[in-house]
Amino acid sequence: MGHETPIIQRLHITFGKFGALKYVGNIDIAKVWERVLRRAKLPVLYTQGFNTRPRIQFAASLGLGITSECEIIDIALDRALPALDGLPEQIMAVAPDGLTVYRVQEVPANGPPLQTLVRSAEYRVRFVDGLAPETLQARIDDILARERIVKIVERKRRKTAYDLRPMILDLSIDDSGDLIAHLSTGERGNLRPSDVLEQMALGDHYVQIHKYAMHLDDYDFHTMPNRRERGEA
Repeated sequence: MGHETPIIQRLHITFGKFGALKYVGNIDIAKVWERVLRRAKLPVLYTQGFNTRPRIQFAASLGLGITSECEIIDIALDRALPALDGLPEQIMAVAPDGLTVYRVQEVPANGPPLQTLVRSAEYRVRFVDGLAPETLQARIDDILARERIVKIVERKRRKTAYDLRPMILDLSIDDSGDLIAHLSTGERGNLRPSDVLEQMALGDHYVQIHKYAMHLDDYDFHTMPNRRERGEA
């Protein structure tokens, strides 16, 4: 049995999903990134064995129909790049429409897996069909006042009860009348905005959901794209 090739350099790439890409699931987004990295000629490290795969990992899964400006992909390289300047532009030159690269940052090669660092995410929920601020505030007050919010999930004929309340970190209304939801994300609890809307009895509304911040242990990944980019959400 051969030994795995060591990671020479490790990168975190912060990127956004807009346009038609918001309907591309996590498995297919990984395939998109495989093609993009190959076209960008990055020295990506591959697993060994019969079915080799690139050593890439996403910080967290993103629900279908949600746009984002703060997704992160962890990429292992088999040789170090001389410089990272211009790399976002190099990647975007071969990327499909809707994929925006904001930042490329080198991280320790022997650091913890990216997924274990994710703690929470912030979303902006816009009610396209309209919702009175007073109604929204009343629903926010109601859900935040609950001690427990139990959801029953059935898998393989087994029912499991989950308390969603600890995963709702904050809910508020911004100046535009949109719902701002700060929710747990990652291995310690992954709460979807749709679950929160359902518990607020707002699940039937037509909404646009945008993820604008993701918080990780020890450091935050915030991106502030210009208004033209944000307008795609």
